[in-house]
Parts: sequence; C-alpha cells; structure tokens
Amino acid sequence: MKIEKILILLIMLFSCESSSDVVLNNGSGFSDAGAGSESGTGIGGSMARFTIVGDYLYTVDSYNLNTFDISDQINPIIKSEVNLGWGVETIFPYDNKLFIGAQNGMHIYDLLIKEEPKWISTYQHITSCDPVVVQGDYAFVTLRGGTECQGFNNQLDIIDISKIDEPTLFKTYPMINPYGLGVDGDCLFITEGEFGLKMYDISNLENINLIEHFKDISSVDVIPFMDVLMVIGNDGFHQYSYDCDKGEIGYISTIPINRL
Repeated sequence: MKIEKILILLIMLFSCESSSDVVLNNGSGFSDAGAGSESGTGIGGSMARFTIVGDYLYTVDSYNLNTFDISDQINPIIKSEVNLGWGVETIFPYDNKLFIGAQNGMHIYDLLIKEEPKWISTYQHITSCDPVVVQGDYAFVTLRGGTECQGFNNQLDIIDISKIDEPTLFKTYPMINPYGLGVDGDCLFITEGEFGLKMYDISNLENINLIEHFKDISSVDVIPFMDVLMVIGNDGFHQYSYDCDKGEIGYISTIPINRL
C-alpha cells in the first residue's frame, strides 16, 4: 500500500516542473486522512494548486478558483470560476471548506454546494508567499519574503478560525526562509528551503517547541501521512518516520530527482 502511494506521489512530482502539487490516492478512491473532510478528499501538500473533494476538482491559478465536476473522469466539466484577486498561490481542503493562500491573505470558501464554492471570509496579511494548512480551530500559515514573494518577513502565523467568518491572528513565530508545512496532531513540520526541515511540538500553541532541525536537506513541502513524513525537496523525495506522542522523527530514505 505504501509503495502505491509513493509511486503516485513520484508521478505527480515528475509531472510538475517546479511546484509541489501532490495528491495521494489509496488505491480505492482518494483518502481523507488529515484533510478533515468527507471521504473522497485528496491529501495534498501545502503548496499544491489543486485538490479533489469527492467528485469535484478545485484548482487555482494566479487569479481564480476553478471548479470541475470529475464524476465522469473522461469528460470533466467546468462548473464555476471565481475571481480571487491577485497573487493566488495554494489551496488546502479542510472540514468541507477550502483555504486558499494568496500573497495578500488567506481566503476561506464554503463547500456546502460543491459546484459553487461560496466566500466566507478573508484574513489579510503583509505581502508574502503564503501556503496554509488547517487543523481544528487553527490555520497555520508561513510567510516568506524575497524577490519572488515581494515581502521581507519570514515567519509562521497561527490564525484562530474558531469564528470562521472572523479569522484573527493568534501568534507569530519567526522563521528563516519558510516554504511549505504540514500538521498532524501535536506535530508541525515546516520546510525552510535550503535551511532544512523543522519539526515542532505544538501541544501548547502559546509556546511551540522545536523538536528537531534537519539542516542537511533541501525541502520545499511536506505531507504527513500515516506516521510517514514525505518531504519534497529540490534535490529529491525524502521519507521520515515520526511519532508525535513520543516527539520522535527518524530518517528512512531518499529518492533523488534530476529535474529537466
């Protein structure tokens, strides 16, 4: 089973020149583990630009959220296109909602009517690259500065979404050069590009604790799945085993990738 997941992940990686768009399939439909929504939801990296929820595919380009009916996979039908403004980058499904990262904020859309996502709210932040993941009442957003992202701040923002129509900043933590991230229970994983991979204990969000910092790998996104952490880097695909209860993480393997 794990071999199948890895093969599908690698196919997706090789099909994308520079993004980390990844969706895992469990061989009998799309798994909903970690997505917090109905069966049939794909598990994507935080920097993915598409996701699958049931019979619907949601994609983002720089300006729009696009919805496709894929109940007939041979003949997908576009159902809606919603303009989100500018700088749209990532999409993450959770609890029958879509959390969309843009360079100026995080947009939240309701999937009550799946072919017509409806805007709920927007959390605005400084101009910066902005992948997002969600767990429970909190969204975790990394903001990265630099030429590509326009801004200058490098940080983790934790957003309180307990009032989904009024998201508010809970706390900010400084980072070095954060890219994608993943959350599973009390574990938060943050990729820092050429500065490695970090694992945090987030049992106390007021004071998250750095458990491990792997400085010798390049990492741009992660997917925690069934106690295996899949790390996408510019140099390859890395696997780590982790145990959130024990606060442990260990290296498994690396598959090198030679990008064209």
